[in-house]
Amino acid sequence: MEELIAQITSIARGMWRFRWQALIVTWIVGAIAAVIAFRVPDQYEASARVYVDTQSILKPLMSGLAVQPNVEQQVVMLSRTLISRPNVEKLVRMADLDLGAKSKADQERLITSVTERVQIRSIGRDNLYTLSFRDENSARAQRVIQSLVSIFVESSLGSTRQDTATAKQFINEQIKAYETKLEEAEARRKEFRIKNIDRIGGEGGDAATRLGALRQQVQQAQLELREAENARDAVKAQLKSAGDQGGVGGTGLLSPMAIATPEIDARIEAQKRNLDVLLQRFTEEHPDVVGVRRLIADLEAQKKREVQELTKAALAAPAAAQAGGGNLVVQELNRMLASSEVQVASLRARVGEYTARLAQAQQALKVAPQLEAESAQLDRDYEVNKKNYEALVARRESATMSGELEVAAGVADFRLIDPPRVAPQPVFPNRLLLLSMAFVVALGSGLFTAFAASQLRPVFHGIGDLRSHVDVPVLGTVSMVLGPAARRRQRVDLVRFLAGSGGFVGVFLMALLFLTFMAARRAG
Repeated sequence: MEELIAQITSIARGMWRFRWQALIVTWIVGAIAAVIAFRVPDQYEASARVYVDTQSILKPLMSGLAVQPNVEQQVVMLSRTLISRPNVEKLVRMADLDLGAKSKADQERLITSVTERVQIRSIGRDNLYTLSFRDENSARAQRVIQSLVSIFVESSLGSTRQDTATAKQFINEQIKAYETKLEEAEARRKEFRIKNIDRIGGEGGDAATRLGALRQQVQQAQLELREAENARDAVKAQLKSAGDQGGVGGTGLLSPMAIATPEIDARIEAQKRNLDVLLQRFTEEHPDVVGVRRLIADLEAQKKREVQELTKAALAAPAAAQAGGGNLVVQELNRMLASSEVQVASLRARVGEYTARLAQAQQALKVAPQLEAESAQLDRDYEVNKKNYEALVARRESATMSGELEVAAGVADFRLIDPPRVAPQPVFPNRLLLLSMAFVVALGSGLFTAFAASQLRPVFHGIGDLRSHVDVPVLGTVSMVLGPAARRRQRVDLVRFLAGSGGFVGVFLMALLFLTFMAARRAG
């Protein structure tokens, strides 16, 4: 501790030797710093507060019909990207800041300066934004803030409309591309169907389904053919029986049992077969069974009535029948036989046609999987293109509706809470603080000058310093004894130094008091 105190004392003695140089430097630096503190121009700050209301009653009502953008995120992004070069250039023109710019370099410096001085700050999470700008001219600062508020509001509307127009343009281009693809897919499907029209069913079913349908048609035609042949054979048998009876009796009369009704008999036989099938599945009380039995009874009653009518007709005109070379029953049976022959021939032709179609379908079944695969691929491509096309059309309508919604409701409602205003007092610089810093800088400069000079031109102030710096033994020291005149000069020199130092401190204190008085006067 004693060594530290001795070292500090030695340094202080060395600095005391250069006190006058330090005092001169202190006065010079203090004067320069004071001039700088007083010459720094005043900066006035203009500010405004804007509230962004992102709630709109139209948006929940249009939910699902129009695209709902993230308005809060758009506003935050807008506030962060507002201070861009295009916007700053627009701000400079709107506030007439470029009137004094004579060259391109001046314009660049002006844009850079405005960019550094414009500030946008978010206040909490309530969508409150403060816009501020500092300038030497208070009126100019206010014009800049007014222009900035206008740009802040207009940028949101312009960017939203531009985004909507860009989205609609892109969707329209995609719709045109998919229209071309859809037309090409339709042309390929049409060409494929025309080329394979004989191999593709008209109802659009697959080959196995069409083959099963043809088999059912063949079976149905064969069944109808057998029924027609049975009816024809029954008519032949009745005709033969009627001829035998006419040759034996000579009267040309027939008994009711000899008269046949082949059409009704065929229908009765078909219903009886249907009844057998139903009885294998249901009981006698089932409605279908009861209905078929009722139908069979009605057919048998109809057959009985027709037989009675034919018998009466034969008995009523026996002479006419013999004069004509036969009876009416035989003639009716001949007519029915001819009709049955025609029906049998027609059904045989139908069976042959269906059989040929079945054979052709069985032959086409070999290439059906390949055709079905190609058809499925064409249909799949067509459906994909159609789905995308319809989705794009729906998106275009949604984009159009969203644009109209933004025009009607806007991205957000910008409310000016505090209009642009300028504080009456300059916000910069704080001259009291600058003057205090100038005082400290001046004192530090003087002390540093004395310290640096003492280190550049060192001396030994005591026997201890001498012993610590030399290797030879020190036998003793000789002290200097001052006379009355020398002591008087020292006192005068000390008084002068104290006066110079006190004058420096006094000048700075007076300057601080003056600035304090002026600030209080402006505030009052």
